[in-house]
Amino acid sequence: MSRVKTGVVRRRRHKKILKLARGFYSGRRKHFRKAKEQLERSLCYAFRDRKRKKRDFRRLWIVRINAACRINNISYSRFMHGLKLAKIELDRKILADMAMNEPENFAKVVEAAKQAIK
Repeated sequence: MSRVKTGVVRRRRHKKILKLARGFYSGRRKHFRKAKEQLERSLCYAFRDRKRKKRDFRRLWIVRINAACRINNISYSRFMHGLKLAKIELDRKILADMAMNEPENFAKVVEAAKQAIK
């Protein structure tokens, strides 16, 4: 069997890993083995946190909507129930933005939700 030399292939593979490891601290960006280990861990965190970000934003929107609802004398759950009954299909992202930047328009939506509950 003939001998296989990996010079070019190995160098390309190492360069690819080390390029992705730029910005890591100390030997984790300079030494191939440490860089590879850290990169595997970092990519796992990145995958996990892309999912986590969606949860975090939804929680933030709910907190903002709840605060604006309390100002308008209604609880968050009753407000959301009222929106469903009134057939107002605004998602939480838009509602949170309205609550923060356009409180007068948000108050109108709250009134519509209150009317639907009665």
